[in-house]
Amino acid sequence: MEHKGGDDIDPFVLLGLFACLVAAALTVPAGFGLATMTTPLFLLWFEPHQAIAGVAVVHGAHNAMKSRMLRTHIDRDALRRFGWALLLGALIGALLQSVIPAEPLLLLVGVALIVLPILKVSESWTAIRLPEAEDRIGGFGSGFLGGLTGHQGALRAMFLKQRLPDKSEYAATAAVLALVVDATRIPIYLWHDTSVLTTQTWLLAGFVFSALVGAQLGRVWLEKWKSDDIQKGIMIGLVISGALYVREALQALSST
Repeated sequence: MEHKGGDDIDPFVLLGLFACLVAAALTVPAGFGLATMTTPLFLLWFEPHQAIAGVAVVHGAHNAMKSRMLRTHIDRDALRRFGWALLLGALIGALLQSVIPAEPLLLLVGVALIVLPILKVSESWTAIRLPEAEDRIGGFGSGFLGGLTGHQGALRAMFLKQRLPDKSEYAATAAVLALVVDATRIPIYLWHDTSVLTTQTWLLAGFVFSALVGAQLGRVWLEKWKSDDIQKGIMIGLVISGALYVREALQALSST
């Protein structure tokens, strides 16, 4: 599974870029999932800390594009409710990410890939309308997980989707909230380690480009596809990927 190192463009790289484009398109109507789907791709070429930083760069560019495209649909009241708690959680999570060793970090990513999709699919969570006061908890939790592992959307969706049943409002507001987390965590990641920008530089640029093109495609899908169908369709693969990362991390930890 390892493809780290080297700058040669090969068919496997092209396949990865295409997978990133499709993931970026799917996550416009879904409202979350780009980091969850692209982290396994980045881990093929980058070590865990670099992968999370690289995904954050792609994630930030994608959310900036979505925020611009859907800016007329943003719900500013929802931004206010999540606001400061989201920012604080992202700051704390990003600071912790920089000091956690690679193997435990990979384990955390694997657990997130398993747990968060299951929580999102579970109707027992989404059928409950949480009090608006709890949005601060959802904001802090999603910001913290976003800063720590990059996987922020599923937890935020549990709180946000009940507030914003309109597909466009939900997608637009989720994009802005995700962008807040990205703008908080990316400088912290790069302050600790800029190697993701110098290792496989062209590959990272290719992923960013794919994500931007995918955002444009996803805007078309937003009106045509049911977001729930997209969300459920990608969950099985994510859970399987998470299980593989948990196993890999546990094997590495047990051998040290």
